[in-house]
Amino acid sequence: MMAKFVMFQGTGSHVGKSILTTALCRIFYRKGFRVTPFKAQNMALNSFVTPDGLEMGRAQVAQAEAANLIPAVEMNPVLLKPTGNSTSQVIINGRPVGTMSAAQYHEGYSLKAFSAVKDALKNLSEKFDLLVIEGAGSPAEVNLKATDIVNMRVAKYLNAPVILVADIDRGGALAALVGTLELLDPDERDLVKGLVINKFRGDIKLLMPAVDFLEKKTGKPVLGVIPFIEKLGIDDEDSVSLDDKISNENGEVKIAVVRFGKLSNFTDFDCLAGEPDVNLFYATEPEELNSADLIILPGSKNTSEDLIKIRENKFAEKIVELAKSGKPVIGICGGFQMLGKKIHDPDKTESNFPELDGLNLLPIETTFSADKFTRQIKIPEVDFKFLAARINSKNLDGYEIHSGITSGIDESKIVAAGNVFGTYVHGIFDNDDFRRQILNAVRLSKNLPPLNFTRNIRAEKQRNYERLAKIVAENLKMNLLEKIIFDGSFENVAG
Repeated sequence: MMAKFVMFQGTGSHVGKSILTTALCRIFYRKGFRVTPFKAQNMALNSFVTPDGLEMGRAQVAQAEAANLIPAVEMNPVLLKPTGNSTSQVIINGRPVGTMSAAQYHEGYSLKAFSAVKDALKNLSEKFDLLVIEGAGSPAEVNLKATDIVNMRVAKYLNAPVILVADIDRGGALAALVGTLELLDPDERDLVKGLVINKFRGDIKLLMPAVDFLEKKTGKPVLGVIPFIEKLGIDDEDSVSLDDKISNENGEVKIAVVRFGKLSNFTDFDCLAGEPDVNLFYATEPEELNSADLIILPGSKNTSEDLIKIRENKFAEKIVELAKSGKPVIGICGGFQMLGKKIHDPDKTESNFPELDGLNLLPIETTFSADKFTRQIKIPEVDFKFLAARINSKNLDGYEIHSGITSGIDESKIVAAGNVFGTYVHGIFDNDDFRRQILNAVRLSKNLPPLNFTRNIRAEKQRNYERLAKIVAENLKMNLLEKIIFDGSFENVAG
């Protein structure tokens, strides 16, 4: 069977393209198709490492899981990781090729990167029946269209049908759909075969006049109105979603994650937030840490700059004060590096400072270099003291994405000192037994009894994919969508 395509583009960022792509991956997997996700270019600080040590966007990992696939870098051949000052690290086929300003990338490199996009499309088209493709932002950003490689350039290259998505929860969805179509070139507008209204709350009957208006005004069918789905439980792509996360305000264990300016891989903490006894929040002011039972310093795309910033805004002072009073503190990746004595940067890869003082809460020092470490990790056993508890857990999985070599790390990948520990391992809290042991240690420090149950995060994810697929399938005109995908006059030109 020749590969078919369908592409979700949006009227803006965070309108639901990623989630709808995930849903269709599960829907068509359940129908027996060999289906894969694809996004030509991601700009995100949430990333993942494939089994062969290549880096890709986290959203495509969730989509691959929904399609029952092992994530592969072909699903996201171009990844941009913002580093600050309008610059990004550019990652092609899972490997960094340099750090570029926005102008350097858009004016001199993005069209070169499109060759990697075409190669990935060719490879996937040879292996799969259907590619569910996600765009980025909006295809109507006229200042970026000439060098855009993720929206209409992909659609036109494949002659792929496009479904345009708007978020009605934000307001202005009708204007956004009509305006986006108006700003497209005629050949681009012709590729848009349907509209989707996403995140609807309320009585659908009250929306029907607007649906009728849209169809008459645009000449495009509204393929569905997707309801607002509470507690999706699926990894997010953008840090914008941090503002939307629902916290369990009644949780007995209050966890504060310090919201760095360059915070990365916040999905590390979604599994903690989902625990019934946890109230997790992202702290933006030092005083918020006073009420926390546990403080977490997360990953950072620029450890040095974020370390300088938390000294300026007094977060560092507050963290040290509370840690010395006995409050538990955990550092992950960049946060782990900050907890040490020193950060050495002789080549000034992250800042203009060749050396910075860390928070001096762990007996480690880190030296940066141009090398980047990306690998999956399997830890046979961890055994260390944390607070008044002994943490012993076996067969842990995770992955590393970092620059810098840190002293004092053994095979357990964890450095601990009383009420403080740190690790480079992203995803470590996804290990069910380890996560519960850490939370129980904090509970004991509060004179709360331990909870003797363990959630199965992987099984929960699969249930969440099933739930999402069911809701979307019930609210999309699937017969019409399948006709657009499989019976339309769309030729496969990839390769």
